[in-house]
Amino acid sequence: MSQPETRSNHEKPAIIWLNLLVFAITFTIAAIGVPWYAIAHGFSIELIVSAVIALSFCELSITAGYHRLWSHKAYQANAVVRFFYAIGGAFAVQNSILHWCSDHRVHHQFVDNNDKDPYSAKRGFWYSHIGWMLREYQAHRYTNYDNVKDLKKQKIVGLQHKYYLTLVLLTNFGIPAILGLWFNDFWGSILLVGFLRLVVSHHITFLINSLAHMWGTQPYNDKNTAKDNPILAFLTFGEGYHNFHHAFQYDYRNAIKWWQFDPTKWLIKSLSLVGLASNLKKISDIKIAQAIAAQQLLKAKEKVNMLNIPDREKVLALIQKEYDILIQKMDDFYQLKKEWLDKTKAGLQQSVEKSQINKTLQELKANWENQQASWHLMIKQYA
Repeated sequence: MSQPETRSNHEKPAIIWLNLLVFAITFTIAAIGVPWYAIAHGFSIELIVSAVIALSFCELSITAGYHRLWSHKAYQANAVVRFFYAIGGAFAVQNSILHWCSDHRVHHQFVDNNDKDPYSAKRGFWYSHIGWMLREYQAHRYTNYDNVKDLKKQKIVGLQHKYYLTLVLLTNFGIPAILGLWFNDFWGSILLVGFLRLVVSHHITFLINSLAHMWGTQPYNDKNTAKDNPILAFLTFGEGYHNFHHAFQYDYRNAIKWWQFDPTKWLIKSLSLVGLASNLKKISDIKIAQAIAAQQLLKAKEKVNMLNIPDREKVLALIQKEYDILIQKMDDFYQLKKEWLDKTKAGLQQSVEKSQINKTLQELKANWENQQASWHLMIKQYA
């Protein structure tokens, strides 16, 4: 095997022919075979629905299972749920849980570092989308799973890793074949549920490594290339709110607004409501609010520094002052809210005290909201 690529080594690593052939053959068959079959024979509505369900099974196994459960430990799941995630991950053909999570943890640890991030977006769209899997760029760490020792202890993870190839073959040939026989359209199912579902599933996930680091906004931080993009979120089962994810990677959510599209979050929450998931991790509201305000401050200052105005320093000082007041009022509200929640849980509050604290909370909340309105008016012209 070739040595890991370095800045001084311009020779490209060897091609991984198995990966190249899998991607090329599946894409070619899907791109040519599916349209031809649709024109020549047509696909039944039952088969189309089955393909959508199969695709959703694959993607949610990756997003809710490989990603948020195993890579980031954002929640805990029942063994039955973990079993189905493991099967769905093999069906998606995105490597074993162990290997996928190892790569992903390295990505978060060294994001945008071209020498260490397995799919650094700074190396370009092609590389981060699919190129990193076509050559032996990662040969030096193929069997190094030191960063996922916690996962190696899990029986389901170990079994899936050991029998990964067998599960890939059973699911990718078995499921389409069974559906084809069931709906009396064997070759239609092989094309639609087999090849097209696999190609779409691959590139949905690959978009997070590539385009989600190139296209969108950065409302939470700009320390790396991760972006929030509602269009990508729709295409990737909620993973497109990637700036939030890189800012708060241990949160089980990627989208925090009720109207934002994050079916992975909805699945996890639903599983928790029926007792199949627990310990759902959420970043505190104050940390999120502070991150948003800090990013707004940074953008406002950057814009002011670009303007040719005589009183620039005065404007910068005024913006900083408004920001400091906002953070103080925010802290006052959340500190009292935390105390109120702690006492409520412990049953230590008397009705009179509770009434007084509630009144103070409302006052602090109003003060914060008023200051936030003032802050937004100020930064609207800069951020």
